[in-house]
Amino acid sequence: MTRIFLIGYMGSGKTTIGKLLSKQLGFTFLDMDAYIEEKYFKSISQIFATHGETYFREIERKCLHEVALFENTVIATGGGTPCFYDNMEVMNAAGTTVYLRYSPEELAARLSSAANKRPLIAEKKGDELLEFISKTLLTREVFYNKAQHLIFGTEKEIIHKIATMQ
Repeated sequence: MTRIFLIGYMGSGKTTIGKLLSKQLGFTFLDMDAYIEEKYFKSISQIFATHGETYFREIERKCLHEVALFENTVIATGGGTPCFYDNMEVMNAAGTTVYLRYSPEELAARLSSAANKRPLIAEKKGDELLEFISKTLLTREVFYNKAQHLIFGTEKEIIHKIATMQ
């Protein structure tokens, strides 16, 4: 397949790994959130604030169908992308799906310094952050686990594992 979809919870490294992996494979890198922001001339936060989550999820689905046709592309999805509509089925049919899997504790450690940049966790710290991640990850993993590959490890290990799948 010429498309690799990276899925996982916020802070799992989808964008960072996607950029490095795309260079190694000679693929184009695409961040779904950036794609949506450029197409709609608004930040994700502005879209949520102005139109609500339902509207955002509809345009996210539309954009996913567009990028699912791109060739030789590594696509970093939004953390919620796999959890709505038939998005996981679309990604599984269009390319290789990889779930970057981390424990709630690892995600909380990764997100604690950047929480103020992420609207869903902006006001959460310490145990409250860990509890929020644990709860939402539990509901999202039902969708994440539909990925063709579940991977964890260091960035270097993950990139090597994905690159050798091709």
